[in-house]
Amino acid sequence: QVQLVESGGGLVQAGGSLRLSCAASGRTFRNYVVGWFRQAPGKERDFVAAIRRSDGSTYYTDSVKGRFTISRDNAKNTVYLQMNSLKPEDTAVYYCAAGFIYGSRAVDNFGSWGQGTQVTVSS
Repeated sequence: QVQLVESGGGLVQAGGSLRLSCAASGRTFRNYVVGWFRQAPGKERDFVAAIRRSDGSTYYTDSVKGRFTISRDNAKNTVYLQMNSLKPEDTAVYYCAAGFIYGSRAVDNFGSWGQGTQVTVSS
Protein backbone atom coordinates (compact mmCIF):
# COMPACT_ATOMS: atom_id res chain seq x y z
CA GLN A 1 0.00 0.00 0.00
CA VAL A 2 1.20 3.52 -0.77
CA GLN A 3 0.66 6.51 1.50
CA LEU A 4 -0.01 9.90 -0.08
CA VAL A 5 0.26 13.38 1.43
CA GLU A 6 -0.86 16.51 -0.42
CA SER A 7 0.38 20.04 0.19
CA GLY A 8 0.41 23.43 -1.48
CA GLY A 9 -3.20 24.47 -1.33
CA GLY A 10 -4.31 27.95 -0.31
CA LEU A 11 -6.21 31.09 -1.22
CA VAL A 12 -5.43 32.80 -4.52
CA GLN A 13 -7.08 35.45 -6.67
CA ALA A 14 -8.57 34.58 -10.03
CA GLY A 15 -5.85 34.46 -12.66
CA GLY A 16 -3.25 33.39 -10.13
CA SER A 17 -1.25 30.19 -9.78
CA LEU A 18 -0.65 27.44 -7.25
CA ARG A 19 1.46 24.30 -7.27
CA LEU A 20 0.19 21.26 -5.42
CA SER A 21 2.50 18.45 -4.33
CA CYS A 22 1.70 14.81 -3.64
CA ALA A 23 4.41 12.97 -1.72
CA ALA A 24 4.28 9.17 -1.77
CA SER A 25 5.77 6.70 0.67
CA GLY A 26 5.51 2.97 1.20
CA ARG A 27 5.14 0.67 -1.83
CA THR A 28 5.67 3.01 -4.81
CA PHE A 29 5.33 0.67 -7.80
CA ARG A 30 6.98 1.70 -11.06
CA ASN A 31 3.73 1.37 -13.02
CA TYR A 32 1.55 3.40 -10.67
CA VAL A 33 -0.77 5.98 -12.16
CA VAL A 34 -1.08 9.00 -9.88
CA GLY A 35 -4.12 11.18 -10.33
CA TRP A 36 -5.47 14.45 -9.02
CA PHE A 37 -9.16 14.76 -8.25
CA ARG A 38 -11.18 17.62 -6.79
CA GLN A 39 -14.38 17.90 -4.84
CA ALA A 40 -16.37 21.09 -4.40
CA PRO A 41 -18.95 21.41 -1.59
CA GLY A 42 -22.08 19.41 -2.38
CA LYS A 43 -20.60 17.91 -5.53
CA GLU A 44 -19.05 14.61 -6.52
CA ARG A 45 -15.33 14.01 -6.61
CA ASP A 46 -14.14 14.68 -10.18
CA PHE A 47 -11.05 13.69 -12.10
CA VAL A 48 -8.57 16.47 -12.94
CA ALA A 49 -5.33 14.95 -14.30
CA ALA A 50 -3.15 11.87 -14.03
CA ILE A 51 0.38 10.73 -14.85
CA ARG A 52 1.98 7.35 -15.32
CA ARG A 53 4.96 7.07 -13.04
CA SER A 54 7.05 4.92 -15.40
CA ASP A 55 7.17 7.15 -18.50
CA GLY A 56 5.47 10.41 -17.51
CA SER A 57 2.50 10.01 -19.87
CA THR A 58 -0.37 12.30 -18.88
CA TYR A 59 -4.07 12.96 -19.45
CA TYR A 60 -6.41 15.73 -18.32
CA THR A 61 -10.03 16.64 -18.02
CA ASP A 62 -11.02 19.13 -20.71
CA SER A 63 -11.73 22.04 -18.35
CA VAL A 64 -8.11 22.27 -17.19
CA LYS A 65 -6.25 21.57 -20.43
CA GLY A 66 -3.84 24.40 -21.19
CA ARG A 67 -4.02 25.72 -17.61
CA PHE A 68 -2.90 22.80 -15.40
CA THR A 69 0.22 20.67 -15.80
CA ILE A 70 0.89 17.42 -13.98
CA SER A 71 4.48 16.24 -13.57
CA ARG A 72 6.50 13.86 -11.44
CA ASP A 73 9.89 13.57 -9.79
CA ASN A 74 10.50 9.87 -9.26
CA ALA A 75 13.65 10.48 -7.23
CA LYS A 76 11.53 12.38 -4.71
CA ASN A 77 8.46 10.12 -5.09
CA THR A 78 6.45 13.28 -5.66
CA VAL A 79 3.82 14.29 -8.20
CA TYR A 80 3.00 17.94 -8.83
CA LEU A 81 0.01 19.80 -10.19
CA GLN A 82 0.90 23.25 -11.50
CA MET A 83 -2.29 25.28 -11.75
CA ASN A 84 -2.23 28.52 -13.74
CA SER A 85 -4.96 30.97 -14.76
CA LEU A 86 -7.08 29.80 -11.85
CA LYS A 87 -10.80 30.46 -11.90
CA PRO A 88 -13.33 30.61 -9.05
CA GLU A 89 -14.84 27.38 -10.36
CA ASP A 90 -11.53 25.64 -9.60
CA THR A 91 -12.29 26.07 -5.89
CA ALA A 92 -12.38 22.62 -4.25
CA VAL A 93 -10.55 20.19 -2.05
CA TYR A 94 -7.88 18.58 -4.22
CA TYR A 95 -6.91 14.94 -3.62
CA CYS A 96 -4.16 12.84 -5.08
CA ALA A 97 -4.68 9.14 -5.57
CA ALA A 98 -2.79 6.12 -6.89
CA GLY A 99 -3.98 3.30 -9.10
CA PHE A 100 -2.88 1.00 -11.91
CA ILE A 101 -5.20 1.70 -14.85
CA TYR A 102 -3.74 4.32 -17.19
CA GLY A 103 -6.46 6.35 -18.87
CA SER A 104 -9.01 5.80 -16.13
CA ARG A 105 -10.89 8.77 -14.69
CA ALA A 106 -12.98 6.75 -12.27
CA VAL A 107 -12.63 7.25 -8.53
CA ASP A 108 -13.12 3.52 -7.99
CA ASN A 109 -9.99 2.69 -10.02
CA PHE A 110 -7.71 4.58 -7.62
CA GLY A 111 -7.20 2.62 -4.43
CA SER A 112 -4.98 4.86 -2.32
CA TRP A 113 -5.89 8.44 -1.41
CA GLY A 114 -4.40 11.39 0.39
CA GLN A 115 -6.24 13.54 2.90
CA GLY A 116 -6.79 16.46 0.51
CA THR A 117 -5.73 20.09 0.35
CA GLN A 118 -8.07 23.07 0.01
CA VAL A 119 -7.77 25.39 -2.98
CA THR A 120 -9.86 28.57 -2.90
CA VAL A 121 -9.93 30.98 -5.83
CA SER A 122 -11.48 34.38 -5.15
CA SER A 123 -13.07 36.48 -7.86
